[in-house]
Amino acid sequence: MKDLLAPGLRVLFCGINPSLYSAVVGVHFARPGNRFWPALHASGFTPRRLQPAEQEELLALGLGITNVVDRATASADMLDAEEYAEGAKSLSRKVKRYRPAYLAVLGLGAYRTAFARPKARFGPQEETLGDTRLWVLPNPSGLNASYQLPDLARLYGELRRAAGTR
Repeated sequence: MKDLLAPGLRVLFCGINPSLYSAVVGVHFARPGNRFWPALHASGFTPRRLQPAEQEELLALGLGITNVVDRATASADMLDAEEYAEGAKSLSRKVKRYRPAYLAVLGLGAYRTAFARPKARFGPQEETLGDTRLWVLPNPSGLNASYQLPDLARLYGELRRAAGTR
């Protein structure tokens, strides 16, 4: 799946890996139950709720999208630790090349596994990738019932305020 990247983004959102549906349609966070797009709007990152097919509009807002692992699966639990570790290396190269102000990894377990940080928590991280600050947010997948849209909006909003967007 093609990354949505440009140099100097304010925030680069990083999903775990594409869903099978997203891979087929070629759009990030495309599954109807995914709450990424509603969370972006509710948190103030976007002036209106974008549809997945409008993802290119994020670039003008200083936002981008990538994934830790490129391989599409029915669910993230189908990925192994080796894929996460390789994904973290690839992600580090992207971040060093494009230099976003923030990298927001959307999934605590994915961040812990990929970056070997078993005690990481949601929010800003002490580590950086070069000059890029790291932030961990809940995965917006509809499969993540632990966080509902108001929770996602609040947590994503904390990053928006820190990043100084909109």
